[in-house]
Amino acid sequence: MREEYGAMARGAGERCGEATPVGGCCCSTARKEPLSSDFLAEQIGYGREELAGLPEGANLGLSCGNPTAIAGLEPGMVVLDLGSGGGFDVFLAGPRVGAGGRVIGVDMTADMIELARKNTASYVKATGLANVEFRLGEIEHLPVADGSVDVVISNCVINLSPDKEQVWREIARVLKPGGRVAASDMALLRPLPPEVKSMVSALVGCVAGAVRMEEYRAMVEEAGLKEVVLTPKKGYVEALVNAGDGLYQQIASKLPGGTQPADYVASVDVVARKGCGCGTGCC
Repeated sequence: MREEYGAMARGAGERCGEATPVGGCCCSTARKEPLSSDFLAEQIGYGREELAGLPEGANLGLSCGNPTAIAGLEPGMVVLDLGSGGGFDVFLAGPRVGAGGRVIGVDMTADMIELARKNTASYVKATGLANVEFRLGEIEHLPVADGSVDVVISNCVINLSPDKEQVWREIARVLKPGGRVAASDMALLRPLPPEVKSMVSALVGCVAGAVRMEEYRAMVEEAGLKEVVLTPKKGYVEALVNAGDGLYQQIASKLPGGTQPADYVASVDVVARKGCGCGTGCC
């Protein structure tokens, strides 16, 4: 997994949709006219103007939602992005928290961290803000202090973890009392057929590692988070199928007759909050 995403970072100059991508949550793998990263981002709620302002190579086409849109970011907040890649959502969150805030991106892939740090110079030049940083680390063991983050965001990454329960425990650990999480991810509406579950491309493509919606909710709640809301969005998968995305064509070929990928998997917005302990003053 690390090598696959490292290869994407090393080829960032040839963005997803403009070359033959290695694979990923949104990258097409078998189209004569691949989907562009910006086209995919627009389909899941990112504005054309904000995309145009990003550093070149920040949008690798790996999103399945728009966590910054549901995070309610405010000036002065400390934000943590799990699986920050080339810095896509970090650079969008930075201006929202302003000079008094901070956005920290964590990624397990050294090549991604290197790419994001290179992109930071363009971000600083364009915004005049020096409020973002990138740390190498695993989302199961975040290099972030306890109770230090106002908002955790993540975009189509948690499903890739082999220990999702630990990821949610880590999210709860780093959040301040009253802090919240706003994640976009993939979840299952029904179990995948074994033929799809065993596909390496489906794992890297954020499908085979997804869990059932009810299991997802249980993980978040068992981590101690409250006010959990999961909002599935079948339209994301349907849009990729209709556009002829290679991964979803492969998946469709292995499904029982009369079914389609959107019957099995959907993007999902996940929001939750860390409870306020006595004497914290957050209520």
